[in-house]
Amino acid sequence: MEKLLSDIRACAICKEHLTLGPRPIVVAHSEAKIAIIGQAPGTKVHASGIPWDDPSGKQLRKWMGITDEVFYDKKQIAIIPMGFCYPGKGKTGDLPPRPECAPLWHEQLFNKLPKLELVILIGIYAQKYYLGKTAEKNLTETVRVFENYLPKHFPLPHPSPRNRFWLTKNPWFNSDVLPVFKERVEDLID
Repeated sequence: MEKLLSDIRACAICKEHLTLGPRPIVVAHSEAKIAIIGQAPGTKVHASGIPWDDPSGKQLRKWMGITDEVFYDKKQIAIIPMGFCYPGKGKTGDLPPRPECAPLWHEQLFNKLPKLELVILIGIYAQKYYLGKTAEKNLTETVRVFENYLPKHFPLPHPSPRNRFWLTKNPWFNSDVLPVFKERVEDLID
């Protein structure tokens, strides 16, 4: 695992596309039972090198019902984004994750996570990649029928503060999805 993580952190395959240059962010350990598959690091995470070290991460930890210490315990939670580096700025936010990362590295990582029981799929990119044709027509519908993907996968919207309108428009997420999500996470945390 350490050799693979070192190889990922040294990756520069798409450096010409990265405005801030490559800085792959990944956390994994062969003991982890949970993996979080997000989109890609933002500028704050790119600067700090700490995954989910931003308001989105605070919200995600709240949704999971866990402390920072548990969240950053690599023996419990692997953090594997769809794109390992900050992809750059687009017109309405960050660009999509670079398409090279997941096909190049994800399978190798998952092969070294034998105890993995839950893969949290945050956002449309992770859901399309991992759920494929079983995903619903959009993120909202996929999250709404989250039970269809259990026990292995749990689809979620992005916990970004920018998603407050989605959360307001879909109150069923807080009442129906989050309690099940927290319970699933709690069952797997040591």
